[in-house]
Amino acid sequence: MVILITGASHSGKTFLAQRMLEKFKYPYLSIDHLKMGLIRSGKTALTPLDDAALTDYLWPIVREIVMTAIENRQNLIVEGCYIPFDWRRDFDDRYLPSIRFVCLAFSDAYIDKHFAEIKKHASDIESRLDDSDCTIERLKADNRTFREGFEQSGEHILLIESDFLLTVDSLLEEETTR
Repeated sequence: MVILITGASHSGKTFLAQRMLEKFKYPYLSIDHLKMGLIRSGKTALTPLDDAALTDYLWPIVREIVMTAIENRQNLIVEGCYIPFDWRRDFDDRYLPSIRFVCLAFSDAYIDKHFAEIKKHASDIESRLDDSDCTIERLKADNRTFREGFEQSGEHILLIESDFLLTVDSLLEEETTR
C-alpha cells in the first residue's frame, strides 16, 4: 500500500505521516526532503518558492517511486504538497488499487479560530527556519486552492473544521480497519 498525503503548507501532512509511520511502521518519503536535496545539490535551478514548477519537476520522480514501491509490494507513505490535482491520470488499474490518497485541508472558519495554534505547532515534526510568510490570508488561500483543485479532480478532501487531532485520529482508525 502506498499512501499519498497532500495539502497546503501547515495543514498537518508531516504530522499525519509521522503518526502513520509510528502506527503502521510504514516508511515515509517527504517530498520536501527530495526537493531540498535536489536544490541544495545543484541538480535544479528551482528554488523553494517555485511551487508550480516544483510540482512539474518533482512529480515524475515521485510517481516512479510510487510505482516501484507497488511493483515491489512495499508499503510507503509519501507526503508533500507537490502532488498534482490530476495525479490519477499517471496510474493505470495495476497501480490505483494500491494507492490511498489523503488531502488535508482546513476550513476558513477553522483557520480563523485556530491560526495561533496552527502557527504554534508549525515546527512540531520538522523545524521551520522562517515561517514569516504564513499569514491567515495566505493559509486560507492555499487551503482553498487545494480544496478546489482536488475536488474538481473528483478527490475526497479530509476537511478539518473543528478538532485537528480528532480528525487525524479518526483517519488513523479508519486506516486500521481497512
